[in-house]
Amino acid sequence: MNLPDLLQRADIWRGGSAPPVQALPSGFAALDRLLPGGGLPRGALTEIVIAREGIGELSLLLPALARATEDERWLVFIAPPHVPYAPALARAGVNLARMLVVHPRNAQEGLWAVEQALRAGTASVVLAWLAHADAKALRRLQLAAEAGESLGILFRPARGIEENSPAALRLKLEPASLEGARVAVHVLKRRGGWPTGPVLVEVDHAVARPLSPRASARSLHARRTRV
Repeated sequence: MNLPDLLQRADIWRGGSAPPVQALPSGFAALDRLLPGGGLPRGALTEIVIAREGIGELSLLLPALARATEDERWLVFIAPPHVPYAPALARAGVNLARMLVVHPRNAQEGLWAVEQALRAGTASVVLAWLAHADAKALRRLQLAAEAGESLGILFRPARGIEENSPAALRLKLEPASLEGARVAVHVLKRRGGWPTGPVLVEVDHAVARPLSPRASARSLHARRTRV
């Protein structure tokens, strides 16, 4: 095979350009244009750094989550600070029958649950809210996402922005308007490209509600025998 033919292969990439990426479109064209593969990378971790909870982080993901629940794999929420608001999710097209909410008893159990959910291969997307995770733990999660071909999305506090991370994609969200109707999305890290942004995105704050015993989504306690 000659060089021109080799360069046409999908599994060959040139130095200085991004390797092929299997991605789940975010649903926001301006953001997807900045991301390798045109979306959130499958089989890898995406970190979303937020200054505070509830600024629109779930709203940003709604189109991608709706698309993810079109297949037979699960959409897993681990340690969310609020119960995901089922009517808003359903209105956005998320299939609630493919959704699980896991409430770990402590941080260690939470990390274990995230790793198992990513590695099992039965979850299309795993979303987790981690107060703290060191580089070793994050590396294990990245490897688990690769093994399970799952999209892992980790929400992390702003203090983690200076820490090294193996995540394939790192985003920072911050309010872009006084009324909180839009967020600015900064791309801090992406495969094969420099940091860039921000991209402004309209958000819907009705996606999350305070914790309630009447959660509309299915929930369960993470145990070492089952996620």
